Amino acid sequence: MLKKKMMNILLTVVLFYLGVVVYLYFNQRNMMYFPDSTRPDIVPGAELAEVTTQDGLTLQGWYFPPRDDSKPVILFFHGNAGNFADRVWRAASLGIKGYGVLLAEYRGYGGNPGKITEQGLYNDGRAYVEFLKKQERPVVLHGESLGTGIATRLASEYDVAGLILESPYSSIADVAQSFYPVVPVRYLLSDKFPSADVIGKVKAPILMIHGELDRTIPIRFSRRLFDAAPEPKSFISLDSADHNNLYDHGAALHVLEFLSTIAGHKKE
Repeated sequence: MLKKKMMNILLTVVLFYLGVVVYLYFNQRNMMYFPDSTRPDIVPGAELAEVTTQDGLTLQGWYFPPRDDSKPVILFFHGNAGNFADRVWRAASLGIKGYGVLLAEYRGYGGNPGKITEQGLYNDGRAYVEFLKKQERPVVLHGESLGTGIATRLASEYDVAGLILESPYSSIADVAQSFYPVVPVRYLLSDKFPSADVIGKVKAPILMIHGELDRTIPIRFSRRLFDAAPEPKSFISLDSADHNNLYDHGAALHVLEFLSTIAGHKKE
């Protein structure tokens, strides 16, 4: 009787575990991406940046031309929640200093069509880079959280003036595995964003900023990425910052200082 009871308990545990694995597999993108799909009204000072991706999607971002011809354009890739309109303050703060900003918007976000996938987001990023190449200005890639994976991939493929990564990660698979240690998450994930595998190909100066109190993407994954990155590179750790408040703890000053060292820089 005891043996049968133990077998029933074991079977229940196994079935529960398998149920968790199946749920995580089929809902992984719903747990990774939280898009605001509404199309925001364009703000004063912005121009529509309409691009066409390699897989045939027409997307719209917002382009704020530089006020100073000696300054580069910042191509910004936001995190996994909301949409690009939530990041207009970034364009405003950089525009005051003369920089141009292109707020890239992804498929499935901000009124754009398409299904969100890792490869799709890379295609989106490439389309915006190609848009800026026509401006014939130095481009700095700037990623936030999820967007750091896109920025890093593109910096490994294109000749850019700089790469800024806020709350980056070695890979999404590494981060997800740390939250579900008893589940083979890295083998289940469809979208892994393996930044540490490609950052070695980046030839531009790199700045990474991370909060020591970040629980969404623990700082150890940022340090792992930094270790894999080539020189020249800088790592800024903000002792009192978490995932969403880097700019409350001085991140803007570090970004502007970094940009000042590469303003107008154009690689041969």
